[in-house]
Amino acid sequence: MAKLTKRLKELSQKFDSSKDYALNEAIDVVKTLASAKFDETIELALRLNVDPRHADQMIRGSVVLPAGTGKKVRVAVIAKDAKADEAKNAGADIVGSDELIEDIQKGNMNFDVLIATPNLMGLVGKVGRILGPKGLMPNPKTGTVTMDVAQAVHNAKSGQVNFRVDKQGNIHAGLGKVSFSKEQLWDNISTFVKAINKHKPASAKGRYIKNAALSLTMSPSLRLETQELLDMK
Repeated sequence: MAKLTKRLKELSQKFDSSKDYALNEAIDVVKTLASAKFDETIELALRLNVDPRHADQMIRGSVVLPAGTGKKVRVAVIAKDAKADEAKNAGADIVGSDELIEDIQKGNMNFDVLIATPNLMGLVGKVGRILGPKGLMPNPKTGTVTMDVAQAVHNAKSGQVNFRVDKQGNIHAGLGKVSFSKEQLWDNISTFVKAINKHKPASAKGRYIKNAALSLTMSPSLRLETQELLDMK
């Protein structure tokens, strides 16, 4: 822990922790903070001025990042017959129905995203208590409950990011790798922020994005100018 603290302290000296950075500059600075032996993830944290206890202020959805996430995503699809064939042809890693549910019940979940056709959601409900806590339950709002399984598989493989506000109004997302170009990171982050802005509920009062910060997996975070983010439409 002492070593970790020393490292973070050294990284913190590379930027002004009292400053709110424009996104363009923040990306430049964050890329200089890479210190791990692996390709660190660029992470965005937002504090929204919403109360998730109200159903209309529960911010939830998904967006496909133009440059992808830099992560290989394993996709499973619960479908039958023609839709199962469609999922396989689209590149799904695992496709099945009853046998896939049985695997999940046994704890065998070798996938990062689970997609299901609407007619089989009753089947999926049997393992809802297993999938829910892991954030793997298919949901129409994230495009993972759909008859267009080919498009859903394509989106998941191409860099779809799901987001959901927590009880305190926070949203966290990994939006690329430090090895990405500045342009790729800008495109990914701005695309994600635009999606968040589009979900602003009519009942939300005051400044929608209260705070924002950018960081790496193993770095301290930089504060961002929130007005710039609010202006992204």
